Amino acid sequence: MASVLRRKAADRGKSLLDMILKERKFARSIVVLVFKATRLRLSRTSHKPGSVVLISAKICIKSNSFTRLVEAEAMVYVSRSTSIPVPRVYSAFEYKQRVYIVMERIHGQPLSVDWVQRSSTSKAKILEQLRLVADEMRKIEVPEDAGVSDICGGPIYDPRLPGRSHWGPFPSISAFHRQLRNGIVPDDIRDPESIPQDLRELFLFHQQLWGKPVFTHGDLSSLNILAKGDEVVGILDWETAAWMPCYWEYTAARDANPQNLFWREEVDKFLTPNPQAWEAEAIRKKYFGDL
Repeated sequence: MASVLRRKAADRGKSLLDMILKERKFARSIVVLVFKATRLRLSRTSHKPGSVVLISAKICIKSNSFTRLVEAEAMVYVSRSTSIPVPRVYSAFEYKQRVYIVMERIHGQPLSVDWVQRSSTSKAKILEQLRLVADEMRKIEVPEDAGVSDICGGPIYDPRLPGRSHWGPFPSISAFHRQLRNGIVPDDIRDPESIPQDLRELFLFHQQLWGKPVFTHGDLSSLNILAKGDEVVGILDWETAAWMPCYWEYTAARDANPQNLFWREEVDKFLTPNPQAWEAEAIRKKYFGDL
């Protein structure tokens, strides 16, 4: 019986999920079955299945060992608070200690695919839209008691964080900065005169009055921005979304992975340049480890 269901799920995954979503009855076991069957089918071809499985022209499912329910919460929150194009979330649940997010499949191409081939006019149009996206995120209302946390007040997730991917939550930006320095404060250093000049600059940067954190996507990479022609149609991967220091969006976007190095030169064109923050991050990495 199980094998029959598995075969039917692979063959009829689209119709099953379309029916479930249409009726708003999310049979979790069926969603999981369709996800696993589709991944199995893809693994038997030349395609290496990733964390997102495309089920139909309108639906996809995201699930990996790092997927959390708060990512779905972030997408819903952004869609309700802004006009930023994010996937519509149909369902999100935990099943046998693994999270599944059933969401809209947005048709578009990552900017990473053809950015270098685009004309300067095309790039300018897209960068202007990304400036508006960043502006809208900055205008999202921050909870009165917000510290550095995910949008639900839990630990932040960032695969660049040293040692572990989940940190906090922290009651304040100062507490977050202190943790980034392994808990070290200037008073801990017996001989203040021995502190290197660049480390002094890091302490001064961290000790500024930061005010409230701001809503931050945390990974505005060209890999996570979909465009159709010259229109930005989707901002993806909200797993790192959190309440963060105001500079974090900039330094995170500029800290490009090897597949995305060209994007570093574009970040200053849609996010407010912050060379002081970029330099401070370089100093922090030098003394306290890479993100």
